Amino acid sequence: MILEDKLKACQRSKRSLTEQLSRMEENMWAIIDQYKEKLNLAANHDQRLEGEHAKVSALQAKREARERVINSLHGEVMTWMDRFAFTLNGSQELPRLLAKAKAMADVYSAPEEVHGLFDYCQHMI
Repeated sequence: MILEDKLKACQRSKRSLTEQLSRMEENMWAIIDQYKEKLNLAANHDQRLEGEHAKVSALQAKREARERVINSLHGEVMTWMDRFAFTLNGSQELPRLLAKAKAMADVYSAPEEVHGLFDYCQHMI
């Protein structure tokens, strides 16, 4: 009788431990799923940040290229202005140089100040 009672108690304990183990396993899987979800969210966030960084880098490169073109155009304008000053005494080359400068400014979308300068030069001619 005592052995039977102990055997039943052991079986109940075994069943109880099995149930607890099963619940713990379910909880562990739930925790693993939560961490997988967090990992996926972090990976998506990293991808968005990389995409935004790439866009910013591309815009910055475009801006720098535009600045280089504008600086180059400014240098050309200054060269033509020097020529203009030297040839102001009725040279036939001046209208051709001004037309060339205007055409180049139109191609590179020069700032309004440059176009204003060209208009002034045209007026002077």
